[in-house]
Parts: sequence; structure tokens; C-alpha cells
Amino acid sequence: MNNDDYLLAALSLAAGNDPVPNHVSAAASEAYSLRIPHVVTAVSIECVAMRVVRGVAGPTTVRFATDDVTFDLELSVNDGLIDVAGQILPYPGEGSHVDVRTPHMTMSRQLAGTGQFAVTGMPPGWFNVVCHRPGKTPVATRWLRIRP
Repeated sequence: MNNDDYLLAALSLAAGNDPVPNHVSAAASEAYSLRIPHVVTAVSIECVAMRVVRGVAGPTTVRFATDDVTFDLELSVNDGLIDVAGQILPYPGEGSHVDVRTPHMTMSRQLAGTGQFAVTGMPPGWFNVVCHRPGKTPVATRWLRIRP
């Protein structure tokens, strides 16, 4: 196939002559349903004290932050399932809660007065954490993939 053939194939796709497969449309709809309007996404922060040491079994720790919220997450694998222990700093206040989400389920937890929470027994795969603060915009981590 030469460059002209690739261009014609791309134009044909763009013109809608090649329909999107049903499973692709379904996956796109499922992904779109996971969005949270107006959410602020925290960025991953490198923290030397939180790096995983190669060859040492144990939890993985990650940190995400915005200008006013920090997520510290500790991820462990136990019997093939994922446990998430975390802390939101500073404590966002009374009535705050987190949702630990996978594409197929959400586990909600009220935050302790220290901003701490824990979720156990999650299936391996993709997840993110969303902090809901009364009267403020929710803050979410990016999606992470955890494998056993």
C-alpha cells in the first residue's frame, strides 16, 4: 500500500464510509459515563520518600495534588485483590467523602477527621479516587491501573 492508498483509506474513515464497530461505541459510552462534570484533576507528584524500592514486596505509594488538595494513596495486593488506604490533606471538612471507582463499581467512604480512608477487596485493573467536598468542586486522581 502506498501513501495515496493510506490517505484514501483515512479519508474514507473520516467520511463515515466505514462504521465504528458496536463494541467500540459501547466502550466509548461506558467511558463517557464515568466522567464527572467540572471535576478538578490532581496531577501525579514525584516524592522520593514514596517511591517503590525494586525487589521489595509491599505496598506502593503514590501522591496526587492540586493547589489546595493532596491525595496520598497506599496500594496493596492481597489474595489477588487491591486494598487502597489513603489520606486527603488538608482535611476537607465535615461531610466530605471519597469514591474509589473502577469502571464497574464505586466504593464510597466518609473521611475520618484526619482525612484518612480505606477500601479493601477491589478487583485489579483501573481505578481512580474522587474527593467530594461540601460546597466545592470535586477533585479526582487520574486513572491508575493496578495488577496483582
